[in-house]
Amino acid sequence: MTRLTSAEAHLARRLGLFDITMIVMGGIIGAGIFITPYIVAQQVPSTILILGAWAFGGLVALAGAFIYAELSSQSSVSGGQYVYLRDAFHPALAFVYGWALLLVTQSGGMAAVAVTFAKYVCALGHTQASDNFAAFLAAIALAVLTIINCFGVRAGSTTQNLFMILKLIAIAALVLFGLSVGGPPETAIATPTAVASGRSTSFAPTLWNSLTAFGAALIPVQFAYGGWQTSCFVAGEVREPQKNLPRGLLLGVLGVIAVYLSVSFVCVHALGPVGLSQTKIPASSVMQLALGENGARIIAAGIAVSTIGFLSQSMLTTPRVYFAMAEDGLFFASLAKLNRARVPAFAIALQGAVAILITFSGRYEQILNYVVSVDVIFFALTAGCVFVFRHRRKTDSPPPAASPMPVQLAPPFRVPGHPVTTLFFIVACCAMLFSTVYRYPHNSLIGLGIMLTGLPAYLFWKTRRVPIQ
Repeated sequence: MTRLTSAEAHLARRLGLFDITMIVMGGIIGAGIFITPYIVAQQVPSTILILGAWAFGGLVALAGAFIYAELSSQSSVSGGQYVYLRDAFHPALAFVYGWALLLVTQSGGMAAVAVTFAKYVCALGHTQASDNFAAFLAAIALAVLTIINCFGVRAGSTTQNLFMILKLIAIAALVLFGLSVGGPPETAIATPTAVASGRSTSFAPTLWNSLTAFGAALIPVQFAYGGWQTSCFVAGEVREPQKNLPRGLLLGVLGVIAVYLSVSFVCVHALGPVGLSQTKIPASSVMQLALGENGARIIAAGIAVSTIGFLSQSMLTTPRVYFAMAEDGLFFASLAKLNRARVPAFAIALQGAVAILITFSGRYEQILNYVVSVDVIFFALTAGCVFVFRHRRKTDSPPPAASPMPVQLAPPFRVPGHPVTTLFFIVACCAMLFSTVYRYPHNSLIGLGIMLTGLPAYLFWKTRRVPIQ
């Protein structure tokens, strides 16, 4: 059985299967699905390839969900990827992951989404938000969500569930009204030779052009599918985590695949592949065709709800990683303390403060450019944890002595089709890393550089390490 530390044992287990499913979906669905379809269509302006990119991205996400389902079924402690990387490989690698999460992948994303929320709120009031005013509204939203989550995991989860349900209602409206729109004009329908040749009809597409175009389309798709892994961060507050976390992961990811394919199909149906590639606001364009200006306002409200829901999910889940780091004596000791509501309030406040600072700095868009290369590295490494843990079970070797919270030896859930499905996910991550570095070498190197600053930080904390008992 998993051994718990004293602080971990006092976390309140108040989340059930419905909560986890909503957390999984809320961590994935932000503003991306309302905007990203046009980026995909620019790379592959063909109905089949557009839907194929979203379906393939869904398969990759599902393969990842299977992997995290097995890993989460072995551990009932908070921290998710941090715990898996620490127990499978080394605390230094786990610390670098948490460090990158705080400085790059999560905080930068939250800042960008918060500003997006502010701009759509202003659009509802028919005003154009200046950068400073948008940052101010974004900071207020982040501060309010920080306070709500400090009142307890139930308060944070209820808020997240409410926004997730409203988000699904907005998406359902987009799909239903979008289906009522007639087909696109002839000029918005791509010809076969325009698909993989950069929208040029002069040359026949080559296999290499087709593959590279499809690979480029997968980058924004995979970014849109990211976020399901954050549900594992709150394992210490889930009832029957070995059962509910795997189920919630799979149900949530399957639900998101259905949502994304539906929205993509509606966008192509209403606008056509070429028409979709020529609008930067596809969801608004579809609703405007269906309902005029009222439709545009409805979807603007839906996007605002979706973004605030994503922020609510992030504020609920991510601070548990910093809590786990502090539990290991590798971060500020105050982050491991629980308040009267039995939540790590200092860790929640840290996440909110860093996101707000990045929001006011105006650097969130640049930080977002650094996210993908860092994210996929840790996805691939976490998938490798499955091989490590299964090997240990066969050889009966103990977990590293540095790990105070070893995982269970007998997971109730096992990845179906392992090792093929696990290797498929790892290869997909490596391909995405190669594609990202190849297309955006400067941003990728900066992201990797920020990530590696976690190594000297780890050595600093290691010298001061006093694990919480």
